[in-house]
Amino acid sequence: MVTHVGPEAPGDERGALLSFIAEQRGGIRRALLGLTDEQASSRPSASELSLAGLLKHVAEVEQGWIARAKGEPPAVHRDESNWHECFQLIGEETVESCLASYEKVAAETEAFIRAVPSLDDTFELPRTSWNPKDERLSMRWLCLHLIRETARHAGHADIIRESLDGATAFELVAKEQGRSWG
Repeated sequence: MVTHVGPEAPGDERGALLSFIAEQRGGIRRALLGLTDEQASSRPSASELSLAGLLKHVAEVEQGWIARAKGEPPAVHRDESNWHECFQLIGEETVESCLASYEKVAAETEAFIRAVPSLDDTFELPRTSWNPKDERLSMRWLCLHLIRETARHAGHADIIRESLDGATAFELVAKEQGRSWG
């Protein structure tokens, strides 16, 4: 669910981009409010998506992109053999542990983007199965991509949550803020 993101301080493009990423992360987190791991892992539609899986996926994706921008490998290597695992809790993983991981990733993203000399700085994105050619991408592109990726999945999360128990995004925002909706 879209919430209001205040205007950036004059000249603070980084702050604006980071605020929009944070807003979309909040949509993912809110969709999990009050659910058990079992509920969060359920798939109430024909899709393979669950709220727990979306949470794990967006955290892994964000960490992977920041790692690539730093010239490091992602913490978790994904390919065709294990791609499905980034959308489900495995072993001892819980919603709580994935939320903690997501908070750590968010802090690392914030620190990295704040520290780069310029949003025009670039990093190399090597060829992969989903990227057919070597490319150089800017830090600005990276932030915009994270906004798009997270927003896309936050929208999925809204639909999944409402399918689980009827809770709408407006009600979840109100619950998060300690007030009632309506």
